[in-house]
Amino acid sequence: MTQDAADPVMLEIFSNLFMSIAEQMGATLANTAYSVNIKERLDFSCALFDAHGQLIANAPHVPVHLGSMGDSVRALLDSEQEIQVGDVFMLNNPYCGGTHLPDVTVITPVFSAAPAPLFFLASRGHHADIGGITPGSMPAHSQHIEQEGVLIDLFKLVERGRWREDDTRALLLEHPYPVRNVEQNLADLRAQVAANTKGMHELLAMVEQFGLERVQAYMQHVQDHGEELVRRAISQCRDGEFRYAMDNGAVVQVRIAINSTERCALIDFSGTSAQQDNNFNAPASVCKAAVLYVFRTLVDEDIPLNAGCLKPLEIRIPEGSLLNPRYPAAVVAGNVETSQYVTDTLYGALGVMAASQGTMNNLTFGNARYQYYETLCGGAGAGDGFNGADAVHTHMTNSRLTDPEILEWRFPVHVEDFHIRANSGGSGVYRGGHGVVRKLRFLEPMQAAILSGHRQVPPYGLAGGAPGQVGRNRVERTDGAMEPLDSTAHIELQAGDALIIETPGGGGYGKANGGDL
Repeated sequence: MTQDAADPVMLEIFSNLFMSIAEQMGATLANTAYSVNIKERLDFSCALFDAHGQLIANAPHVPVHLGSMGDSVRALLDSEQEIQVGDVFMLNNPYCGGTHLPDVTVITPVFSAAPAPLFFLASRGHHADIGGITPGSMPAHSQHIEQEGVLIDLFKLVERGRWREDDTRALLLEHPYPVRNVEQNLADLRAQVAANTKGMHELLAMVEQFGLERVQAYMQHVQDHGEELVRRAISQCRDGEFRYAMDNGAVVQVRIAINSTERCALIDFSGTSAQQDNNFNAPASVCKAAVLYVFRTLVDEDIPLNAGCLKPLEIRIPEGSLLNPRYPAAVVAGNVETSQYVTDTLYGALGVMAASQGTMNNLTFGNARYQYYETLCGGAGAGDGFNGADAVHTHMTNSRLTDPEILEWRFPVHVEDFHIRANSGGSGVYRGGHGVVRKLRFLEPMQAAILSGHRQVPPYGLAGGAPGQVGRNRVERTDGAMEPLDSTAHIELQAGDALIIETPGGGGYGKANGGDL
């Protein structure tokens, strides 16, 4: 912490106030959004940033969003865009701080008496469809970014307080693969602007109460505190390496070198596979988000995830690799799948815990009228002193499943089965968490796409613990025939067909001598 560190009580108060602003933004977004994806599944994140685009605080939303949004804000600052009072920008460019195209980030600069922005507020929401070659914009076999939807690069959504609806509509529709429900997109974008506006009012009220100088000082103190706590955590770590294969044969490899004197760490992804011709490439911002998340979880104190947590970390990601692809690489699965492999590779190198299910089990389905996306829970990895949790979203995702009543009301689908998959977690002194089985029957013809992992490579166990069970994807046709599906698959479904997805379990920890705990 710096020499002029704040009073600890005030530091906690300001940390909570900053987090509260992000939480109020999230509540506004959930209440005003139209799509099930944002309103019910809560697939969004909100955060506030200082004048330099450094993350100050966030609500406990989706980790892969939160660790990467700062790159989006800094991309705006580095651009030649004129930023004026009343402007709001949006982007989803994976090569400019984005994750994948359905995740649209809305950024609101916050002015006070100064001529330049003093703060930035951002909300990132996963839109139910952003165009592309399949409904839901999560194609199984895309090879070019254009196939995944409309790429948005720092578009001015609101100009001096004026909503640019016609221009926004044109942006979303005048594309080789346009959005399928532009009114839904516009409604969710309005909700994101409203969320940022709520945050702006709360932040300016804080400035009015405490003074600008004090608010800015505590923004720095929050980062300094996060930095110090990560340095303390690093001092308890050891050097490590880990190499983890994916179902498609690509490899994530990391070497972690601890400098105990400086209490810092080098995280080197050299040896990771080269950029792929599929869509499992993960933008560098996604890789950095995974690193930030993992090292934040090593901190025992309840602090907001913030940019200070990254300061003790030097991250090396080879350009042109799976984790830092060049345009126009397809990236839709990199955000949701490869990010999970990165997280578990880091935990493996640190020797902290066994692998989680290591996938988000992404399912999209739809047609010209309907578009829907969900991620499925699975087993968490076990560690020294704890069993893995059953049927949870793990690590880089933190969204919900839509309630069955709402899903069946809004879409022509029936939730036929959803239960915990017994014995899918790896055994050990501490067992891995169990996955789930989900069966959806379709009531009219649909296209569906599955992006998943660990259907061939099991989630690893640690310290002698057994690996978790791999997942499985199948279609049950109306005549009862079962068709196995690969980890990534595009499926044509007829009325009466059912999709069955079994999610992986987490790895176990420790070699059991007398049975599992």
